Amino acid sequence: MADETRLKLLTFNCWGLKYVSKYRTERIRAIATALASSDYDVITLQELWVFADFEYVRAAVSKRLPFSKFFYSGALGAGLVIFSRFPIVAATIHPYSLNGSPVDVVGGDWFVGKAAASIIFAHPILGQVQLYNTHLFAKGGDEGPEHQRAHRLVNAWEFAKLARQSAEVGRYVIASGDFNSVPATLPMSIIRDHAGLTDAWVVTHPNTPDPTLSNLPTPQDAIHIHGVTADSPLNSYSAGKQLEPLARKFQGKRLDYVFYRQPSSLHATARTPVLRAVDTRVVLTERVPGYPFSYSDHFGLEATFEIESPQGGDVTNPDSVDIPAPAESRRGPSFAISSQANPQPALSAQDISVESITQALTSLTARYRFAQNQGRQQLFVFLVCLFLLVAIVVTSAWFPFYINPVLYLVTVAVAWLATTMLYLGFVYGNWEVNALTNIIEELELYRAYLEDARRNAGGSRS
Repeated sequence: MADETRLKLLTFNCWGLKYVSKYRTERIRAIATALASSDYDVITLQELWVFADFEYVRAAVSKRLPFSKFFYSGALGAGLVIFSRFPIVAATIHPYSLNGSPVDVVGGDWFVGKAAASIIFAHPILGQVQLYNTHLFAKGGDEGPEHQRAHRLVNAWEFAKLARQSAEVGRYVIASGDFNSVPATLPMSIIRDHAGLTDAWVVTHPNTPDPTLSNLPTPQDAIHIHGVTADSPLNSYSAGKQLEPLARKFQGKRLDYVFYRQPSSLHATARTPVLRAVDTRVVLTERVPGYPFSYSDHFGLEATFEIESPQGGDVTNPDSVDIPAPAESRRGPSFAISSQANPQPALSAQDISVESITQALTSLTARYRFAQNQGRQQLFVFLVCLFLLVAIVVTSAWFPFYINPVLYLVTVAVAWLATTMLYLGFVYGNWEVNALTNIIEELELYRAYLEDARRNAGGSRS
């Protein structure tokens, strides 16, 4: 039991898309070898889309990590995988309501169904621990137009709600993955503040200086001090890549995170064990042994936690601690606290600010208007195509016979364009607008709730 007072996690984006990712087979085998010789208790992987690759890694790590889950979502799969040393007692996946457009084939987010995957594992000290693994919407970067970033804001809000609800039913929460956002951006503020999550890197690297253009960190310092996991000059897949100004300032980007939090205060007592981050480091930064390329276009992020008693007692003694959501009881597995519970939000000392919600609403509203205009334009193109088809049918009798093959090809092309525009403008257009409407209304209601709660708190103090 003494060994269970420490918990070690790895999160890693494997870049494992079939036919697209370079040297996928060689890299996945090298990743499996590296993980097999590690001492991690839980591992969360992103972009491991090919099931055969999952089976290969699972076989390699099964001796230490016998429990695993491959998550399905979208047309090509979520690419999310979790391996655990502890028994998995529940698993679920929440596809985000917005993941880009189906016409953005190159981006591909819509087809893979970006999602928040999670397991509940039974920890011998902490009881139920809900471990999240996610990969947020990619397109738009951190410095693009507002409407490009809106889908990631939707992802962030939905993810924050899930993590918060997990803590509010008494579970410890660990959240990891590729969030496709640097620390100071609005999506990360929403996740940290609304879910009450703590950034393990910040806890273990306090007082990190902010780089300046006149004093840029070396690529090595960017990794070890600032936690850069993507777009590093030391990565073979991003070396020489044209970077955004922010990425140039930090010699890359910190896009991969490990967050954590205790159960909500409603369930915790003075004897509830405390989960504390004691070390984080960027790993898998070297080249694949025997090859000139990196393990992935990202580096991995490792986090180590300690489990402590707030009163200095023996945390391994079940009689000296209170576990809000025990994994087992004398009658066997216990899930008296439903995983589907959705308690009313409680105003806490740390929560998303009204100003942050207003910023998010500005971006989401910009996307809403963009989606509406885009849908109208696509439907207009559909009507134009419909008019052309009618015109071709009506006037075809007056064209010479040798023009018929050309008319046939034109008809097929116009019909295909009309069908595509109808699908994008009506089906997907309404899908996106409706999803944005839901999130906008949720945030407006929550902003009103926060403003009212703060007014009441101010009135009671006076």
